[in-house]
Amino acid sequence: MFVTLSVATTADGCMDDTASERLLISTPEDLAEVYRLRTGYDAILAGAETLRRDDPSLLLRDETARRQRAARGLRPDLTKVTLTGSGRLDPALRFFTTGDADRYVFCPRELPELAGAATVIPVPVPISASRIVTELEKRGIGRLFVEGGAQVLDMFLREGVVDTLRVAVNPTMRLGEGRGRVHFAFEPPEGTPCTYEKFGDMETRTWRLRPDTRTDDLRFLRMAVSESLKCKPSATSYCVGAVVVTPDGRIFRGYTHETSPTHHAEQEAIAKAEAAGASLRGASIYSSMEPCSTRASEPESCTAMILRHGFAHVAFALYEPDRFAACQGALMLREAGVRVQYYPELADQVRRANAHLWR
Repeated sequence: MFVTLSVATTADGCMDDTASERLLISTPEDLAEVYRLRTGYDAILAGAETLRRDDPSLLLRDETARRQRAARGLRPDLTKVTLTGSGRLDPALRFFTTGDADRYVFCPRELPELAGAATVIPVPVPISASRIVTELEKRGIGRLFVEGGAQVLDMFLREGVVDTLRVAVNPTMRLGEGRGRVHFAFEPPEGTPCTYEKFGDMETRTWRLRPDTRTDDLRFLRMAVSESLKCKPSATSYCVGAVVVTPDGRIFRGYTHETSPTHHAEQEAIAKAEAAGASLRGASIYSSMEPCSTRASEPESCTAMILRHGFAHVAFALYEPDRFAACQGALMLREAGVRVQYYPELADQVRRANAHLWR
């Protein structure tokens, strides 16, 4: 998933103040740019505290974009997403009552009062950005625009699942000592690519926190899908292909049961890399299907193997169906700090390679 965080602050870093009225930081020009940016995303997220305090509608304002979405069979507005630990959400909030959008609420509690207003996705405490990203991906969300609040922004940054961060500062506004209730401070790693723009009085900086790996990911994933076609179909396992790319550029391929009736594709490719003496710390692995998180044939899952070897990057084309097990590979890898990329545009090829399991 591609994730962007959008933040507006005063000159002294405040996102909100202690007054009862909503603090308006952005200029009309900057708000127009934010509305324009929303059109490039599938979903928009704001935390429950932001909903309670500001009651935003989170609508897609561009009528042309709304018509284009409708023409593609999508709801006109972006999918709305929020998260709450307490469950304190009034169904009369504009999040629920305005616009034509799917709505998801991540919460550890059942919320019968939201029946018909939103889909409540049960999650354990503490709620994590990694779980939100994973669950939204499974529901067809590929690009997520996050607009706050401060705790939500911090959670996404801390877990390392953010691709771009946009910080808009109003240099003409300064709240002064004691008035700032919520502050935002971010120090990007040295050398992080950044662009500067100005919208009215707002000065914006956008950092690219993670490199764009899409071209390479798709190239190696297509190799992995090709490897999966070498598998002999089995009633008890998926036909999967995998490709390992080491930090020094060496490539190793494998497919399910290539050398053993109990080996998975990732295991086969990793074994070849180890036999060649390759270092796997910081390497990338591309699998046609989500790496398994539990298995009966051997004691170590592919997810555990990837973590043990110190892989930094995992890409796959299809979430593992709940046929043999309830797989949590992508979630476990993200929660461990591994960058995980999902490319559903190749999923149909993976399904065809496993058509024997659905006949």
